[in-house]
Amino acid sequence: MPTVIDRLKLTTVRTGFVLGGRIAPKRTVNRAARLFATPFASSRSRAQAAQGDADMQRGELHVNGETIATYVWGDPATQPYALLAHGWSSFGLRFLPWVAQLRAQGFAVVTFDQPGHGHSTGKLCTLPEFITTIRAIGERYGNAALAIGHSLGGAAVTFAQDESWHADRLILVAPAADMKAAAGRFFRFVRLGGYLREPFYAWLHRRTGVHIDELRVERKLPMLGQPALIVHDLDDADVPWAEGERYAQYWPGARLYTTQGLGHRRVLDAPEVIEAALAFVRGEQVGTRVIGSPDLALCM
Repeated sequence: MPTVIDRLKLTTVRTGFVLGGRIAPKRTVNRAARLFATPFASSRSRAQAAQGDADMQRGELHVNGETIATYVWGDPATQPYALLAHGWSSFGLRFLPWVAQLRAQGFAVVTFDQPGHGHSTGKLCTLPEFITTIRAIGERYGNAALAIGHSLGGAAVTFAQDESWHADRLILVAPAADMKAAAGRFFRFVRLGGYLREPFYAWLHRRTGVHIDELRVERKLPMLGQPALIVHDLDDADVPWAEGERYAQYWPGARLYTTQGLGHRRVLDAPEVIEAALAFVRGEQVGTRVIGSPDLALCM
């Protein structure tokens, strides 16, 4: 539950953006965009508190000037490996409840902290940087037998699929599908005026070299042929269930497994979700197919 201090801080931030948007719009946009690209400090504190086990190997990888913390179980060079990609303001060891189960299925396991998250260096991070880091991990360890992504990590794993790196099958838990929609939720949350959206998008474009319109997953999904399981909770207040449905609708090899009452975070390590995911990995039929017009979202 938010405290009185938390609510007062949020009110102050919102008031600052409302007034700043009128008095100093350029400076306000820059401030808002940096806030949007800054992971919560809790990512680092929770990563510090997380305890691996004796079989975990810590390592690091250098990507675009940042040091990326990696965590490995088993030997990805000799075993099929599962890549686990965390979400926004999270950390690699958030997937610890999955590790023993995946190891029992014969997988080596690789996870990591994105820039600005967990034990990795950096201050700012966006979806294009999420994608770049995943591809760098893939370059280090080779194609994955399985990739599991949560939230923004689900979107990043999807966009990372290409000729140079891919996963044989994917499990996406509460995946984000549309960065414009995410930016819209941010605008509403901090009370930023809609007239500042284009300068906000331009800031992100200058930083990453990628326009926000390129980050709509339905542009990528029809090209993917791997089996995929999309898991999304109906009560997800952070990323709407409809975004998970969109993955299943436009991904030819995807199925949708819907939960209720778990929200955006608890869905990741709920026992029934892990059980369904492992059944999918074993080749069992999990979830349902979603049928829709492949041109619908591209016309929106």
